[in-house]
Amino acid sequence: MHIDELLNLPAAELKDNNKGYFNNLHIPSSWAQGRTAFGGLSAGMVYTAISKFVDGSRVLRAFNTNFIGPIALEKPFTIEVIPLREGKNVSHFLGQVVQDGKICVSCQACFGVGRSSKIQVENHQVHAMAPPKKAQFIPQIPKVTPKFLRHFDLAIADGGIPFTGRKSNHYHGFMRFTQPPSTLTDAHLITMIDAWPPTLLQMMKWPAPASTVTWNLEFIHPHREVTGADWFAYQAHTRQAADGYGHTEATIWDKDNEVVAISRQTVAVFD
Repeated sequence: MHIDELLNLPAAELKDNNKGYFNNLHIPSSWAQGRTAFGGLSAGMVYTAISKFVDGSRVLRAFNTNFIGPIALEKPFTIEVIPLREGKNVSHFLGQVVQDGKICVSCQACFGVGRSSKIQVENHQVHAMAPPKKAQFIPQIPKVTPKFLRHFDLAIADGGIPFTGRKSNHYHGFMRFTQPPSTLTDAHLITMIDAWPPTLLQMMKWPAPASTVTWNLEFIHPHREVTGADWFAYQAHTRQAADGYGHTEATIWDKDNEVVAISRQTVAVFD
């Protein structure tokens, strides 16, 4: 199923002081990530639900996701949207995936209006990677490579294939959708940014479970046009890892080498 179909949610049912409920949703098995649905997709769907309640003058500033439990594939679930506060400049919303009465994913989104300010600090962080001519696929190994990766083109410039015993613990490269979306939205970006494997998996010598526990995205909005066919640059580094948990930080650039997002994750590994 194409990403645009999955992010095209039905109308919400409004209840309980303008809370929104998007019912009878499901994620097909082609978007599997181990025993659950691909986390980037579930987060993207929650963002799409939240965005339907946001004033168009406010843009996404921060998006925090907690992956609490697995989402069963091919099985109905509901996304609940709860407005937390609508201030003069900033709005906060909570979105949750609920399946079989259990919260599987919880996201908190912060939107803010742009304002004139005397404080200006330019972001001059750029990368020096040459755009790829084609994708360099992570091999599709049965019961090892997640099915959802077939929906993305990843081009690894520096870093190793998962479970190859590398000493490196970073990824540099590019990403895009294999089948470009008609219009690239923040929901598409959220989905795509999570496509990369955790940086620590390449250090393992054999397959072992790993999962993102928390994921924080901060968005920067350069005033440039981007399309669904564009390559986005990605550089992720491990800041620390011990006791079965790793902490990573990534920067994402658009085709014009402008930073569009900063991503931070806490990853649990079960080696």
